[in-house]
Amino acid sequence: MSKSKYHVTQDEPHRWRNVEELVYKDEDGAATFKDVTRRILFGEDHQDGMEVRYFEVDAGGHTTLEKHEHTHLVIPIKGKGSCLVDDEVLPLAIHDLVYVPAWAWHQFRAAENEVLGFLCMVKVKRDRPTLPTPEDLAQMKSNPEVAQFIRS
Repeated sequence: MSKSKYHVTQDEPHRWRNVEELVYKDEDGAATFKDVTRRILFGEDHQDGMEVRYFEVDAGGHTTLEKHEHTHLVIPIKGKGSCLVDDEVLPLAIHDLVYVPAWAWHQFRAAENEVLGFLCMVKVKRDRPTLPTPEDLAQMKSNPEVAQFIRS
């Protein structure tokens, strides 16, 4: 089979040939997330300034609760789950579209009995995330729906 710089095939669903599974976040260990992996599908080598990543959150797992200056464009392509964007808790289904604006608190969670996989597009050059302070958490938890949702 020939190798193309324009086309990457899947060896199995959601597993692309020669695309390495990475630790979700290696800078903060597992302290702020549970059962998450990532794959970079398009990145710095494509020279357009955008990166497309695939995240997979195991059943019952969650991403880090964070905010930052850059935006995210998210499309779930596997399973079910929910997410927090700013002060809204949103159900997620395959092919939904989620916009995470700059400086909005956000977190993604898989359903308790189903893996959640989603594509996420961001700029290659982006700022580092900000984690919530105790004061931020208290403010977020003043909304009962958000308080029930977030994991930190």
